Amino acid sequence: MWQKVVIIAFLVVIVYNLGSGLYFMMVDKGESNRMVRSLTWRIGLSIALIALIGLGIATGWIEPHGMQR
Repeated sequence: MWQKVVIIAFLVVIVYNLGSGLYFMMVDKGESNRMVRSLTWRIGLSIALIALIGLGIATGWIEPHGMQR
């Protein structure tokens, strides 16, 4: 159960960073690097989430399931 909570928390933070990047793009109009920093965090968190899911599958903490017919 806690694996799902961690994954959902990561996704919420990723979407928040994506939204803040959009906001900074509209407000700052290229005057600061807040948009770049926000989108960099989003990319880093996405890579970390993919790595954590891969690690969880490799160690057996997360069990993937295939589509059933």
